[in-house]
Amino acid sequence: MSLPVSVSLPLPPAATPLYNHPLPKIEAWLAQKGCSQDQEQANYWSLTGAQWQAELWLDVDQLTVRYLKAGSDGRDIQRSFKYSLSRQDIEDAIFAGP
Repeated sequence: MSLPVSVSLPLPPAATPLYNHPLPKIEAWLAQKGCSQDQEQANYWSLTGAQWQAELWLDVDQLTVRYLKAGSDGRDIQRSFKYSLSRQDIEDAIFAGP
């Protein structure tokens, strides 16, 4: 019996562009970082930071994050990151918060 790819192989190096990560690896990485996957829409994720909440979604060519009510006026702040960026760059930008 073989293990799923996400369990049997480590993540690519952090400097690797996200487009070179198989989807199960991206999902494992998000889960590892404390994100919760939506049960109905697998490309949607949620995350709660120390003082903020965010929604993430995996699009065709980018990962988008929306920090809920994080703006000075109470509006959401939305940012998108192309998969050509390294996993480390995206991680640093998203998980630092708004």
